[in-house]
Parts: sequence; structure tokens; C-alpha cells
Amino acid sequence: MLDTYLNELDAVLPSLLGEGGAPVAALTRHRLLDKPHGDLPRWHDAVAALPPGPAPCRLDRDRVTIGEPGAVDPDALEAALRGLMPWRKGPFEFFGTHIDTEWRSDWKWQRVAPHLSDLRGRRVLDVGCGSGYHGWRMAGAGAAQVLGIDPTVLFLMQYLAVKRFTPETPFWFAPLRMEELPAGLAAFDTVFSMGVLYHRRSPLDHLLELRDALRPGGELVLETLVVEGDERAVLMPEGRYAAMRNVFFLPSTEHLAVWLRRCGFDRVRCVDECVTTVDEQRATDWMRFQSLPDFLDPDDPTRSREGYPAPRRAVMIARKA
Repeated sequence: MLDTYLNELDAVLPSLLGEGGAPVAALTRHRLLDKPHGDLPRWHDAVAALPPGPAPCRLDRDRVTIGEPGAVDPDALEAALRGLMPWRKGPFEFFGTHIDTEWRSDWKWQRVAPHLSDLRGRRVLDVGCGSGYHGWRMAGAGAAQVLGIDPTVLFLMQYLAVKRFTPETPFWFAPLRMEELPAGLAAFDTVFSMGVLYHRRSPLDHLLELRDALRPGGELVLETLVVEGDERAVLMPEGRYAAMRNVFFLPSTEHLAVWLRRCGFDRVRCVDECVTTVDEQRATDWMRFQSLPDFLDPDDPTRSREGYPAPRRAVMIARKA
């Protein structure tokens, strides 16, 4: 299975990244074959235990849907899928088995999708793509090519669980960080970075990396944690934020717009801003660890348990000038 995936990635990356495709393919092989994650054999076995593909898939639904209910043994199917827990981004449905993920990622897509330039025929990069849920939705919206990147190997295996059944869909996944892509690509019509910026010690460097991946006039879709305030407002937590260690800068949307303009974007606009609710992010039977309800002040859900404003997210769309 991994050999097939790596060979397909070798074949497609030059069309996506030009000369940068070969080093990305080599780094992917190194990460998976030379220094593999200790749980990779177990995850590999879980994917291999899934029914053989292909199968009918619907990528244009809120619940990415694979196969028809009753077409396979549901107990064996569920056992294989549970071997890939925790499932954080979704939802998915495999042959009638609903994977109720920690995040209702379909709600984020509903907020983002009405404001996008038409994805039909576009070449798309999804940075920090998680399990690939949004990448499948991008492909379902007609993108010509989608590349998702995320360093978490479990997310790659969850992506392969879907790819098994829709091998012809033009969506590929490389287990990389943004800074590991070749510099100055100028290769993509649309770049998504959703839920990444606040994890970066240098948010401006991340914005510059995103700009460099876009062709001239390409579109950036940026979703990140923000705080309320004017163009001067930005929060840097002293310690954890909502139990997360790796949160660095939470700007206001107006301050974020300044960052974007300084980094070479124009036509900057905020298309959505809302507080994350405990209905959108929560523990489920498919993700049994703590989640947002555990990270808020039990006496004041408008605050994190550290006393900061509760998570608020904004979606910014901008054009590479």
C-alpha cells in the first residue's frame, strides 16, 4: 500500500511542483521508510483491513461518503476504522458507518465555501490539511489538482483510507510542513491555511511562505484564531491557551489585515468571524480525549481555562498582489 502511494506521489509531484517535486518525494520516502513513526505498522494494517476499492464516493456532501450501506461486513469495517483513531477532522461515512469526528469540519467549509473563487479547474494547496477532509471537499468542488500537506502520519493514513476507494480523485497528500516545500513555487491558484497561523512562532514568515506558493493573482484563504479589537490588538499567551502549548499570536482581524498587506497581499477581507462552540469541537466516540468543553472556564465559558478570551476564529481571503 505505501509503495503504491509513494510511486503515485513520485509521478504526480513534478506536475504540481516542477523541479521541487523530487526533493519533496525524497523527504516523504525518508519520513515513511527510513524513520517511520512507531505506530505506522499498526495504522498500515488498519487501512489494509478495509474492504478493497474502488467504491462510489460523494465528495460534495457535508459528510464525505464512501460506498453504499450494507455492501460490506459492518463489524470488520468498524474495527479497521477504529484502528485509525482518534479521528479529529470530518465527518466521514464509510459504507453506512458514520465517523463522528471531534471537529465538525463541514461547518467550517460551509462558512468558507460561499466566498471562494470558483475552484473548478484550479490547482490548490491545503496547508495543515489534517485527515484530508477539506481536500476531499475541494476536489468535490471541481479542483483540477489538490495537494494537502501535514506532518502528522496518522492523518496521512486516514487520507489513504479514503483514497483506497477513490484512487482517481486528483487529491494527493505529502507528510510535510509548509517550510519544507521548495521556496518560491508560485504554482498554485488557491492556497488554504486553516488552523495553522497561530501555531507559528513567526506568523509573518508563514504568510510569506503562503504568498510564495501562489501564482501572481492567486487567492489565499486564511483561517485562524483571533481576538476582538482594533488594528493594534494582538494577544500572545504567556503559557498555554485553551490547553494548547503551541499558540503564539492571536491578532484582531484588523491587525491580521495589516500583516497580510505587509506580506504582499491585496483585496484583503474578512468573510467570517465567530466564536467556536462546544457543538463544533467536542469529544466523541471516535475521539475520546479531552476537547473544547474541557478547555473552557467551567464558570465562564466565554473564557479559556487560563482566563483568556474563548477561541474565536476568522476567515480572511486575500489576493497575491
